[in-house]
Amino acid sequence: MDHSFFLRGVAIGFSIAAPVGPIGVLCIRRTLAQGRLSGFASGLGAATADAAYGCIAGFGLTAVSNLLVSQQTWLRLIGGLFLCYLGVKTFFDKLAENGTVTGASGMISAYLSTLVLTLTNPMTILSFAAVFAGLGLGSGTENYPAAILLVSGVFAGSALWWLLLSGGVGLFREKLTNDHLRWVNRISAIVIAGFGLLALVSSQR
Repeated sequence: MDHSFFLRGVAIGFSIAAPVGPIGVLCIRRTLAQGRLSGFASGLGAATADAAYGCIAGFGLTAVSNLLVSQQTWLRLIGGLFLCYLGVKTFFDKLAENGTVTGASGMISAYLSTLVLTLTNPMTILSFAAVFAGLGLGSGTENYPAAILLVSGVFAGSALWWLLLSGGVGLFREKLTNDHLRWVNRISAIVIAGFGLLALVSSQR
């Protein structure tokens, strides 16, 4: 078994997670408002979704991938509406005296919200399918051990990025006042809602 597949998966997962998008904004905002664990839990939701899509591509589950891609309009619509909801909710969240958000979601809610959001972008499957095909996987070769290593690496690489992001952002948390955090909430809310509106527009094309 070629264990280099795991390292390749780490590189793939890290590179897919790193670009700043709505999940990144959510992770940063939750880290600042609720702490590193909340931000990391949010990132793990995205990492799990990446690994799930990696499984679909790596194990050649074309029926599942074709179904998801064919329903991308509805999935983008759902994701866009969810982002708009999160944006509005974030804008009106109240800050307690200790700088945390009152009534904030727990770790499970943070995890599940980003898991759902990431799963509403089925085009990610096509990216994984192209990468995996280039490595000779997902094309009916039934090289399942290599696929398992690669998918495990994808999850590890994605999780590593979210760990670094939440940990790095967390270093600045104690330096921010409540006024700073209120502005972070408002700016984050506008950005998140903006991503949601873009998703809604793209779903109509």
